[in-house]
Amino acid sequence: MTETVRIGSRGSALARWQTDHVSELLQAAHSGLNVKIEIFTTRGDEVLDKPLPMIGGKGLFTAELEAALREKRIDFAVHSLKDLPTENPEGLVVGGIPEREKVLDVLVSRDGYILETLPTNATIGTSSRRRAAQLKHFRPDLQMHDIRGNVGTRIDKAHDPAGPYDAIVLAYAGVLRLGLMQHVTEVLPLEIMLPAPGQGALGIQSRDESASLDILAPINDDHTRLSVTAERAFLAGLGGGCSIPVAAYAHVVDGQLVLRGRVSAVDGSQQIEVEKDITASDLSSAMALGRE
Repeated sequence: MTETVRIGSRGSALARWQTDHVSELLQAAHSGLNVKIEIFTTRGDEVLDKPLPMIGGKGLFTAELEAALREKRIDFAVHSLKDLPTENPEGLVVGGIPEREKVLDVLVSRDGYILETLPTNATIGTSSRRRAAQLKHFRPDLQMHDIRGNVGTRIDKAHDPAGPYDAIVLAYAGVLRLGLMQHVTEVLPLEIMLPAPGQGALGIQSRDESASLDILAPINDDHTRLSVTAERAFLAGLGGGCSIPVAAYAHVVDGQLVLRGRVSAVDGSQQIEVEKDITASDLSSAMALGRE
């Protein structure tokens, strides 16, 4: 007998890619599994004329999907993990985290600029306070200008000769997944731009029930889950959402879970960085590392 699962997704090209990718992973792991995809429009997709912190932050991209999960209209919801609040809503969990893509950020400039060659007082398009603060720390002269829309829309805005942007900043993972790497003028190093907690990883929400978790179990990647658990615990420990410039990157090296965290002043004038490693073992120790 064929089992059918329903996956909820936002409608952007990147969200669809991510959901299709999860669908393929699940079908490869479970013979005969039938997957149906349902598209949702979130408040974050509808309100494009204001910065995210002004209209409610990360939950803007998740509330509609979470309601559908609770009401059992869908079984799973696929998100960019960096968009998910660190606290699970009642009855829901992040049940699946596949292997993550590169965590880096990239620069896109219509005139081929890299960070060091941008003109004095150049205008950078980003709605991320994390990105803006780290860019200002590296180059205090840079001017930040909000930019919203999906990846393709933002690249189009970056290339507009009449537009205000000398360059914009995007996540490497999203640009790569959409086959748009030809537009990248520079991959920003971690020394300058540490990623958002969970960046490059997908988070699959489900109801907190064994049937759902069993379906997701085969597509979980242990190293990714340890890493993002530490990163998100670091963010949660600071009380952070998308309004605070918090960055973190964890990875497993030779059996050690290494976590690097960074907190910046909003204007980039100050930056605090911490790093610690522990023996990579279980999620509780990864969470303790982030909190510490």
